[in-house]
Amino acid sequence: MSYRPPKAVNEPVLSYAPGTPERSSLRQTLASMSGQRIEIAPIVGGRELRTGNIAQAVMPHCHSHVLADVHMGGAAEAQQAIAAANKAWPTWSRTSFEERAAIFLKAAELLSGPWRNTINGATMLNQSKTVHQAEIDAACELADFWRFNVEYAARLHDEQPESSAGVWNRMDYRPLEGFVFAVSPFNFTSIAGNLPTAPALMGNTVVWKPASTAMYSAHFIMELLRSAGLPDGVINLVYGRASDIGDAVLASEDLGGVHFTGSTAVFQGMWKTIGERIANYKNYPRVVGETGGKDFIVAHPSADVDALVAAIIRGSFEYQGQKCSASSRIFVAEDIWPAVRDRLVSEAATIRMGDVADFGNFMGAVIDEAAFRRLRAAIDEVRSTPGTEILAGGRTDDREGWFVEPTVVVTDDPGSRLLRDELFGPIATVYVYRDFADTLRLIDSSTAYGLTGAVFATDRSAIQLAQQELRHAAGNFYINDKPTGAIVGQQPFGGARASGTDDKAGSLWNLIRWVAPRAIKETFAPPRDYRYAFLAPDAQDRP
Repeated sequence: MSYRPPKAVNEPVLSYAPGTPERSSLRQTLASMSGQRIEIAPIVGGRELRTGNIAQAVMPHCHSHVLADVHMGGAAEAQQAIAAANKAWPTWSRTSFEERAAIFLKAAELLSGPWRNTINGATMLNQSKTVHQAEIDAACELADFWRFNVEYAARLHDEQPESSAGVWNRMDYRPLEGFVFAVSPFNFTSIAGNLPTAPALMGNTVVWKPASTAMYSAHFIMELLRSAGLPDGVINLVYGRASDIGDAVLASEDLGGVHFTGSTAVFQGMWKTIGERIANYKNYPRVVGETGGKDFIVAHPSADVDALVAAIIRGSFEYQGQKCSASSRIFVAEDIWPAVRDRLVSEAATIRMGDVADFGNFMGAVIDEAAFRRLRAAIDEVRSTPGTEILAGGRTDDREGWFVEPTVVVTDDPGSRLLRDELFGPIATVYVYRDFADTLRLIDSSTAYGLTGAVFATDRSAIQLAQQELRHAAGNFYINDKPTGAIVGQQPFGGARASGTDDKAGSLWNLIRWVAPRAIKETFAPPRDYRYAFLAPDAQDRP
């Protein structure tokens, strides 16, 4: 019997404005969680693996504050996770879609209700997200993934072939043979929750390796899923160095697929390894990835200056610019540049940065020391590069947390690496242009990426031209809006070129990658003679 799941709707975003109940309750949760130092370990086959090899999960905005001592795994733990996934596969792959869906729908309800503060709090503390950034990510987007994935999966199962008279044709959406390797990033708790669960919803079992800078929130996601009834071994969470875990997993003949979000270089390295070992796998692994971005905003002379500046501030500096969709290259027409410049400098000066538990702060810290040093080096490079200057910000401070000011750079070099290379931080580089059409061609050709971008204009012909010329420059294209903040069910997210495989997380297009369709034909009254009518002789052929 087939059942229709509840209609998916987007989880409402709570405001956390002064005087609201969610504001006071979250503050209590933050105080409680930051006051505890917990111990966490890989969860494999439903069992904790306490390895004794301890790493620390800290607050980026107060890097001396340890939130958790984490038992790190290695190749041995990865092998155990593969074994647990393989053991769970026969039962889970045959579990009905309705039973699987019910678990993730329950997880969404737990997340939007009793677990909301915990997941938001973990994201704020361990990943230095403000309350709004945590809410739209860890609570709302993750709940949306779990609800909309169920709806899209039901639609996929409804996609069935035509049947002729006396025949019943049907499509069996089987899970992949083998396990899926989910590798999730630090910057979105929702992605960390979606990468292992989207394949699991489709009947696959998973080995999940989260980023080492987001192990704390991954722990609570796993606990939530277990509370929702996820069977042991379906998702196996392993902490550890990427090379230790990845090498062991990619060497397994049972690898069925990779679900990845992270850097372009790491993804390309994994794909290369899979290619070199392709003859060793039982099946051709499905490889799905969302990687880097060098995302743009292009402002036509007709652009609304106030709307443009608000988009630059939000698109470039929310969550410290640590979004693959963040606007890091800005192209502004020289006609409006003086007005844009003055307003941008004025607005940037009002941005507060600090402890995310202080709800008056717009920004927290960058994720770790390596990111801090990379961004500080980029700012130092600006200071020593002719034709490039810092318009706003530019200061860094790592004494208490890894803080990098929101920094606006202006360059007169259209080939500057600041307009080409991903920096992944709160640095936005502006290029002031004269010719709109030429600039569109520059935007399209000057980086390897193709993730997100935006055009600001009130002139409809300029908008139309931008859409045409930048058709392949961004998988998510925005008109008069910032190029960040895609919502599940509204803007399926993903890009191509060096930005990934464009399989659109949170859509039917992603879920179809985690099934191996089997066409079934049943004939109710099969022929009992091999001879076709055309074989019979014509009357004139008879003697």
